[in-house]
Amino acid sequence: MNAMRPYWSPYTAGVALGATLLLTYVLMGFGLGASGAFTHVAAALEGAVAPGRAQANSYIAGYLEAGRLWAQWVVVEMAGVVVGGVLGAWSAGRFAWRLDRGAAIGGGRRLLFAFVGGATVGFASRIAQGCTSGLALSGGAVLAPGAWAFLMAFMAGGFAMAWMVRRVWR
Repeated sequence: MNAMRPYWSPYTAGVALGATLLLTYVLMGFGLGASGAFTHVAAALEGAVAPGRAQANSYIAGYLEAGRLWAQWVVVEMAGVVVGGVLGAWSAGRFAWRLDRGAAIGGGRRLLFAFVGGATVGFASRIAQGCTSGLALSGGAVLAPGAWAFLMAFMAGGFAMAWMVRRVWR
């Protein structure tokens, strides 16, 4: 493994993310997204396990009618995010299995917080019909007012939650 290299500058990472978003619009005709991939995968799993129930649910059936799982751009995009993240961490000498946590929180509680937070964000992204990358980045890039309202609410919620849980990280 390589020696550990420093993280990218947040400004460089921001410019790279903006360039990636611009390229997706220019080359693909739409912006970035993530939560739709998980919905496609969940729908495909339900369709495989309980096809009758999946077809009876109009929400799930809509995803099944979209076609093969690997033909969905957002599924391929998220597979690339996972592969790219692993390769990036490995090439920077930072790939390791670990659980980051503060001194005041145990491993089990940290995992519980992560699960509850992830489930909440996943549920909310389905209600909002998109996640931060789809709504805030892609919507904000085309100056959609709803995207900017979402981004402000998301950031306010994040600051409030950080204030509430900060003591477990000290």
